[in-house]
Amino acid sequence: MSEIEIGQSFGFYLPLLFLIGLILYAFRVLREYERGVIFLLGRFWKVKGPGLIIVIPVIQKMVRVDLRTTVMDVPEQDVISRDNVSVQVNAVVYYRVVDAQRAIIEVEDFKFATSQLAQTTLRSVLGQHQLDEMLAKRDMLNRDIQQLLDAQTDAWGIKVSNVELKHVDLDKSMIRAIAKEAEAERLRRAKVISAQGEQQAAGKLLEAAEILHQRHEAMQIRYLSALQELASERTSTIVFPFPINLIREWLDPDQGDGAKSPPKSKPGKAK
Repeated sequence: MSEIEIGQSFGFYLPLLFLIGLILYAFRVLREYERGVIFLLGRFWKVKGPGLIIVIPVIQKMVRVDLRTTVMDVPEQDVISRDNVSVQVNAVVYYRVVDAQRAIIEVEDFKFATSQLAQTTLRSVLGQHQLDEMLAKRDMLNRDIQQLLDAQTDAWGIKVSNVELKHVDLDKSMIRAIAKEAEAERLRRAKVISAQGEQQAAGKLLEAAEILHQRHEAMQIRYLSALQELASERTSTIVFPFPINLIREWLDPDQGDGAKSPPKSKPGKAK
């Protein structure tokens, strides 16, 4: 075969191969979690997928969009709390595309835009709260950040399902200050509990004193109980004061009854 014939056959098969390549390139396969946003001569046409679709080369262009939930790590942010404490906070955001058309048309890069918006919203929300709230009320802060992000990304066809704060890092000096504050709070609670116990004990002692004052028999029984407790101790000598008024009624029954003996009359002179 001469060179002329080879050139003619190559010139015949080249357009044919190019046409076959274009036809094969027109067939696209989209997975179940993918959608294809089709543009016809630069204008939005429709959203296709999943499965086998046909994209006409040259006049049509397809942009793939993943509909699965995306986990985005928010970089560490320097936040100044409402009580002027500098902390470093990072978080993780869970979002997914619910409208492929708006995610491609309304914003240039929805992933980058969502990341930047999450960083600014994180600093804005946490800056309105004190340090104690950041450490103790993470569920509330997560919910507030999620609601703000979801409201702002709705125009992009993005649904923010969850936001989780990962770490709230403090300076070492601030950690020591918080530890001292916690220790002082524990001491305060211990003193309050001790004072409340003393108050309750004083009330009970006052009630017991009133009962013992009203009934002398109760005081005598209490005195005998104390003697019994001292007798059980292993001591050789016991010094125990004995108030005489406890046995005054035993020694002088008339005085215990409250009756006074009549005075004795002196012998008078006989008239």
